[in-house]
Amino acid sequence: MQVFRGLPFRSAGACALTIGNFDGLHLGHRAMLERLIRTARERGLPAAVLTFEPHPRELFTPDAAPARLSSLREKLELLRDAGVDRVYLAHFNRAFASLDTDAFARDVLAAQVGARHVLVGDDFRFGKARAGDTTKLAELGQQHGFSTDVMHEVALGEQRVSSTSVRTALAAGDMAAASRLLGRPYSISGRVKHGRKLGREIGFPTANIQVKHNRPPVTGIFVVEVHGLGAPIAGAASLGLQPTVDHSGLMSLEVHLLDFSGDIYGQHLRVDFLKKLRDEIKYEGLDPLIAQIRRDVDATRAWFRERQHSERIISPRP
Repeated sequence: MQVFRGLPFRSAGACALTIGNFDGLHLGHRAMLERLIRTARERGLPAAVLTFEPHPRELFTPDAAPARLSSLREKLELLRDAGVDRVYLAHFNRAFASLDTDAFARDVLAAQVGARHVLVGDDFRFGKARAGDTTKLAELGQQHGFSTDVMHEVALGEQRVSSTSVRTALAAGDMAAASRLLGRPYSISGRVKHGRKLGREIGFPTANIQVKHNRPPVTGIFVVEVHGLGAPIAGAASLGLQPTVDHSGLMSLEVHLLDFSGDIYGQHLRVDFLKKLRDEIKYEGLDPLIAQIRRDVDATRAWFRERQHSERIISPRP
């Protein structure tokens, strides 16, 4: 997959394009990408995504901007795995936001990106002050040499699939609902870095994983599964501020890997969040914290035993 960090002065060639933030790459995004890729293959064009960094709301209303579901690296990995051929990372600043609808269609889509077909959602807005809609995009496409297709929202039952609905599920600690909307478990990826080594001292060594999300959409204590060390490894994770032992105010992700030992510093891991056990609590000292960690680890083991039992029941006999 080609990644253009910034818009090229001239296009790298014609493409079929979709546009959006694609935060979390949920089932609605996946349906759109499948449609884009199908059309691209039919027309003999590469399938391309135009996305923005930072998120537009992080520029205009940083204090009210939504928590990100995925880091930039995670988003690029998900787009690659979905089969996208090109990604254009447009630097979203005030100059970009001030482009009128015609300049966006003519200069960005047609000239710089080389769009010959553009697929957007039915709520798509573009140009200065979000003046353009899907009707305007189709009109401009006729002028500037690209066709336009509009895709309606994707729903699971009565629920619209959106990044907002995923965040709502995560904020409620409903990891199963978030997983259904995403089409996979919510996850965070990062490198294992050196920490305070407190977990080792109290009998529960942890992998301290770099968190690039300034404000994750969920915090607490979780049952997790860790990928990147061969077979998936079960674990209990803490994502948050660790108020009992850390007063820095910085977000951290620490995972106690069950029945595992080894030097994994520098490894890039993906942590899948399967179940929320509880919220963070500030304890008065280490002893009550250690006792609670022991209960969390026991609950994690019990969860995986129950999952294994359920899988045996539903698996067909050979």
